[in-house]
Amino acid sequence: MVINHNEENPVDWLIRKIVDFVATSPLNTLGLPGGEVAWDSPLVGFSRGDDAIYQEYKGHIGDFYWTPMEIFQLTFPDAEAAPEDLTVISWILPQTRVTKDENADQKVYPSPRWAAARDLGEKFNVALRQHVVKILLDEAVQAVAPMLSPHWGRQDSQLYGFASTWSERHAAHAAGLGTFGLCDGLITPVGKAIRAGSVVARLEIPATPRPYQNHQAYCLFFSHGICKKCAEQCPVKAISSEGHDKIRCRDHLGKARGYVRKKYGRENKVGCGLCQVGVPCESHIPTPDEG
Repeated sequence: MVINHNEENPVDWLIRKIVDFVATSPLNTLGLPGGEVAWDSPLVGFSRGDDAIYQEYKGHIGDFYWTPMEIFQLTFPDAEAAPEDLTVISWILPQTRVTKDENADQKVYPSPRWAAARDLGEKFNVALRQHVVKILLDEAVQAVAPMLSPHWGRQDSQLYGFASTWSERHAAHAAGLGTFGLCDGLITPVGKAIRAGSVVARLEIPATPRPYQNHQAYCLFFSHGICKKCAEQCPVKAISSEGHDKIRCRDHLGKARGYVRKKYGRENKVGCGLCQVGVPCESHIPTPDEG
């Protein structure tokens, strides 16, 4: 299906709708005095439903990992569609400068703003997913946010430990928005201190070119053998030259959840985020002289 909304290019229309929602929605808030927003202006990219990279993800992560076609079929079982009929719309929500600076001052647990961004900020990300699905359905375009699907779930990957049926970071990578770092975070043109979201739609629009050949191209450790500053930032040594120790990281997040509950009164999911700040890739793609 093709959007014909006042003759505006569908790519421009979608980007405008996402950017405007981030800029104007009262849900984009940290819930702090002064009305600070949780997220700066987003990046948006697109990948095709028949992009071979999704089969590569499935091969690496596990058979449980969805291709765009699989989550689309689960959502619309009666629809006659092919992978080439689908587009994955991905976005990056950058943390604000104030939030990054505040979290960079922490040594063990997340700062108040970082905790708020993981709580209220992710609730906004949910609302953004719902918003994108709704505006597409209003245009008679079938769409689903995989992370909001009742079919979404966590699984065990033989190679990577605990994983899930869909990854926002992997969708963003497919859409040309970033590559992975030593800590598993996605390094984007606006850095690694981000959240990501995506929607799969029955929509034929051009894919965003991927300006990289390697899935770890932007990480100074993988590209130049230098840096490892994210490992230095980790309070529990969950990052090393061997990569990201998910178990150790998860254990620390359990303790961080208790800290955030007691200190800030927040009951929802917690992200530590110390490996995303105070590092060369915090706010941009790093250059070798920064390592």
